[in-house]
Amino acid sequence: MRMSRTALLPVVFLAFCVLPLAAASPWLLVLFAVPAALAAWVLRVGVDVGDAGVTARSLVGARTVGWPDLAGIRVGERGDLWLVTGAGTQVRLPVLRARDLPRLAALSGGRIPDPEAPTHP
Repeated sequence: MRMSRTALLPVVFLAFCVLPLAAASPWLLVLFAVPAALAAWVLRVGVDVGDAGVTARSLVGARTVGWPDLAGIRVGERGDLWLVTGAGTQVRLPVLRARDLPRLAALSGGRIPDPEAPTHP
């Protein structure tokens, strides 16, 4: 699960805004690093759910929590999701919010319970 590619539109707009400044001096070409870093962030950051577990990808690294190590999911104050491991550590799931829990539960193949699923009496 990644950020929507439509988030690249403001990055492209920023690159066009930087263009006149960067054209003024060769030293200002370094300003293109900002839109490039933002584009890399939009394309890289996300969550992968697979047979091995859940992988949270950041701009420069990734952290995988295997299914046996997963103790639960915590919903933060602002609706952000955190994986809680059996050792008590927490891993933030970027780009996911509480509203994404049903989709995460579906991708986990039943390993994460769906909070919106009907309960049987």
